[in-house]
Amino acid sequence: QVQLVESGGGLVQAGGSLRLSCAVSGRTFSPYVMGWFRQAPGKEREFVAAILWSSGSRYYADSVKGRFTVFRGNAKNTIYLQMNSLKPEDTAVYYCAADNLSGNYYYPSEYDYWGQGTQVTVSS
Repeated sequence: QVQLVESGGGLVQAGGSLRLSCAVSGRTFSPYVMGWFRQAPGKEREFVAAILWSSGSRYYADSVKGRFTVFRGNAKNTIYLQMNSLKPEDTAVYYCAADNLSGNYYYPSEYDYWGQGTQVTVSS
């Protein structure tokens, strides 16, 4: 069984920074892609960033481009989301997701494995 565990959420003032982490544990798992999504109250889950495991290619939503960075950690199957210049509209529950098959990284339905989510709140 594959499990994803996020950490690093919290409360921060606008303009501040947070770093989220996501660790994959369980049976041997070689992801094709790992991504970050977020969901604000009353809104659909939306794409934030993704990284292709073998190539290292990274993709971002326009709303976070230039402010957020997704990267792999030294530990096996760990990714991070560095969030800088945070805005109140970034407030949401952030989810880590993974999939071991190729597909469109942009859509939540493409991912088979999800973490429990971590709350990020940005105050104005």
